Amino acid sequence: MTIRMDAAELQAFLASDFGQVSDDFVVEAVDSDGVQVRLRVAERHLRPGGTVSGPSMFALADVAIYLAILSRIGPVALAVTTNCAIDFMRKPEAGRDLIAEARLLKLGRVLAVGDVLIRSEGHEAVGARAGLTYSFPPG
Repeated sequence: MTIRMDAAELQAFLASDFGQVSDDFVVEAVDSDGVQVRLRVAERHLRPGGTVSGPSMFALADVAIYLAILSRIGPVALAVTTNCAIDFMRKPEAGRDLIAEARLLKLGRVLAVGDVLIRSEGHEAVGARAGLTYSFPPG
């Protein structure tokens, strides 16, 4: 698949169109396989017990797939999540950022399907896996 937006362009898009969350996420890499996105874990992302909350992990998965799609189709702010299933497999540590690796399995005319693997920084074990479907206006 052709890459239409690189990491810097995706980060700038987040800042301009989604400023409310752009400080939480860092686009670390874009390549032919997909994107890598970091969640800068802060106190607001934690739940009791010293772990990153499920909603924060969901947000990371959702943003990662969204950016993977935009990296292929360009800046389309109206792309929306139509389905998400997430499996939480390991408790992420509070003191570490989370890294998401998102890859597109299918990019159609109006739907995209992808997978996201989330790991704690410095760990190889997958902490969560998500499958998402997005809808976007035909281009």
